[in-house]
Amino acid sequence: MQRGSTIRVKRLREQSVSTHPTISLERALIETDVYRKYEGKVPTPVLRGMFFKTLMQRRTLYLGDDELIVGEKGVAPQSAPTFPELCCHSLTDLDNMNHREHVSFHVTDEQRRIQRDIIIPFWQERATMTKMMDMLPQAWHDLFNGGMYTEFMTQRGPGHTVADGKIYHYGYADFMALIDAELTRIDFNNDMDAEHKQAELQGMHLVCEGMIILGRRYAQLARQKKKSCEDPIRREELEQLADICDRVPAHAPRTFREAVQMYWFTHIGVTSEMNNWDAYSPGKLDQHLEPFYCEEIADGTLTRDQAREILECLWVKFNNQPAPPKVGITLKESATYTDFCNINTGALRPDGTCGVSDVSYLILEVMDEMRLLQPSSNVQISRKTPEHFLHEAVKISREGWGQPAFYNSEAIIQELLTMGKSLDDVYESGIASGCVETGTAGKEAYVLTGYLNIPKILELVMYRGYDHYSGKRIGIDCGDPATFASYEELYAAFERELMYVIDVKVAGNNLIERLFMDALPVPLLSTITDDCIAKAKDYNCGGARYNTSYIQCVGMGTIVDSLSALKRQIFEDHRFTIAEILDACEHDFTGYDSLYDQVSRHTPKYGNDDDAADDIARQVARSLQRIIAGRPTPKGSKTIVEFLPTTCHVYFGQTMLASPNGRHAHVPLPDGISPEKGADINGPTAVIRSAAKLDQLKTGGALLNQKFTPQVVAGTKGIIGISTLIRSYFAMDGHHLQFNVVDRATLLDAQKHPDQYRNLIVRVAGYSDYFNNLDKALQDEIIARTEQTL
Repeated sequence: MQRGSTIRVKRLREQSVSTHPTISLERALIETDVYRKYEGKVPTPVLRGMFFKTLMQRRTLYLGDDELIVGEKGVAPQSAPTFPELCCHSLTDLDNMNHREHVSFHVTDEQRRIQRDIIIPFWQERATMTKMMDMLPQAWHDLFNGGMYTEFMTQRGPGHTVADGKIYHYGYADFMALIDAELTRIDFNNDMDAEHKQAELQGMHLVCEGMIILGRRYAQLARQKKKSCEDPIRREELEQLADICDRVPAHAPRTFREAVQMYWFTHIGVTSEMNNWDAYSPGKLDQHLEPFYCEEIADGTLTRDQAREILECLWVKFNNQPAPPKVGITLKESATYTDFCNINTGALRPDGTCGVSDVSYLILEVMDEMRLLQPSSNVQISRKTPEHFLHEAVKISREGWGQPAFYNSEAIIQELLTMGKSLDDVYESGIASGCVETGTAGKEAYVLTGYLNIPKILELVMYRGYDHYSGKRIGIDCGDPATFASYEELYAAFERELMYVIDVKVAGNNLIERLFMDALPVPLLSTITDDCIAKAKDYNCGGARYNTSYIQCVGMGTIVDSLSALKRQIFEDHRFTIAEILDACEHDFTGYDSLYDQVSRHTPKYGNDDDAADDIARQVARSLQRIIAGRPTPKGSKTIVEFLPTTCHVYFGQTMLASPNGRHAHVPLPDGISPEKGADINGPTAVIRSAAKLDQLKTGGALLNQKFTPQVVAGTKGIIGISTLIRSYFAMDGHHLQFNVVDRATLLDAQKHPDQYRNLIVRVAGYSDYFNNLDKALQDEIIARTEQTL
């Protein structure tokens, strides 16, 4: 079935989903040329600005036959540039990208030659990944290689942020004027940072010039194509496109289509400047576009159908951008093409009133019609959200392709206030982005620093710091667990091990943060982030109004149930000894049927509204907050706890032995704050009551997945049931809820007959993906999730 409301969109969508991703070395070659000429001759911020401007001058432009919105990150749809200043891929990396079964990128022989002869000789020692791996201490490497945590910055930059409304009110010529004004204010007599501020502002000025060049080049290209176009309708479209690109991004948009194009040019600019962790999401897109939409609808220059087609073209653009190719552990933690762009719809307005509008409903319609992996879409639900809007979103969710996710507006507001944001900033720009992270759009650098394997902390305790996965001692010895006389003594050892791991991780984070502060400023992202221009300070150096660093905790269900099993079976019922449970785990419970039955079936489990387990969940959450939250970083960030796995729960599980709760060796951990697979036997209301006992308002986001069969959520009763579940969870301060609506039989059949399920999309963690793009371990994890009933 071809999707799209018009013939044009159907063709564009088909091209997007049928084109296999490739890599593009054009960006890397231009960057290499600029660095060879100017590295060491100009300050680093100026060098980065010069590179960006040159990229916009020289890069290949793509303008497809049907396009209404223009701009690609690579040379064509599904073309992914490389970022050698971050990660200089080896020839083996290129071969792996080309040949791997899932998430592969086509690599040509000529590209291998270019990488071998040009890119690797220049960038291998300059790349931040190379530098950070050389400077990080052995203790950091030991824990990293043991699957104790991951590190985002090995292959991405710290650009996790979201657009606010300023790009709809100012063009890049306006930003240049602001920069010029700040340049005149620099006091070279009394300000000891004057030269550095000047370089920062000069870099910002250069990227603005580059953005304006990009628009003008597209205007020229559209007019060139018009000359050879024989279709009078398309000729008129090309002239309109040229007029739009004459206007944006140099100047503020005036129309709905100009506003969409303005955002898209900015998106392409930010994601070309640096491979950010997310793809510079548009934030509250419905609220940003609403003034343009209403004005044009009122004066008759835009119809609702035309607006819908423009948005559908934007959706295709998002889907045309595969995430830059990842390798190694980073691929395991995020094995997907999606670049984590997340659109917020229906959020509260800056004055605290309901933000649902006709544009909000239009976005829901586009989301449902297009059914693309990108962009990921969410709806914010508040006490003020109309029931009709919630029901319409639930109707889409129950169709079983993983979107939209549901976020609690009031929880987001309270979380951001707890972090120290002002009420005005929170109401204006509080959003969810990427997967489930919260931040203030356009005002904050909130950087994801890597996932933390919480259950493996306990594994290190049980084996006195020894790691079976890497075959060496990577943790500290907290004493012989056989000598622990109480659960309290065991838990104290868990906290000591956690403190050690976090000390090593945060020390590494700080070294890495300093590396980016010194070597890789991002002048474009700085230009459009509040306070960077006024401070003459880069986004990566703390120039943003707010700065936050997240550590994403994984495996909550496993650690809670494991501690519960040890507490109940050893210290309360005295049924087994620690030595017996350790021996059973080492043998993956083979030959330990009675013990396995007790720990897996006769122990309090998180996700069942059982305080015996849920009190342990609260205890673990408090420990994470006490040991992680508030730690400072070099650029002035504060570290925040978050519960988010992406696909890392699969990788972390692969690095572990069997767990004391009955989880078998190498099996994936549960995602987010979801219960262990099969442990939640009392229904979805028990799950949300357990999850709500965690103080999620002190986190930066907590992901909760639920799985239903299509029959359970069918009809009006199903809509009301899911809507009530969402409202109930959010009334208890739950942060996020999302659904897989698919039955086990379908997923099992899709494993056996993948060709018959090419379009099957499932919710993985904070994003959706094609079931066929997932490796078998992740497929099995999704299949094993509990099928709930209402």
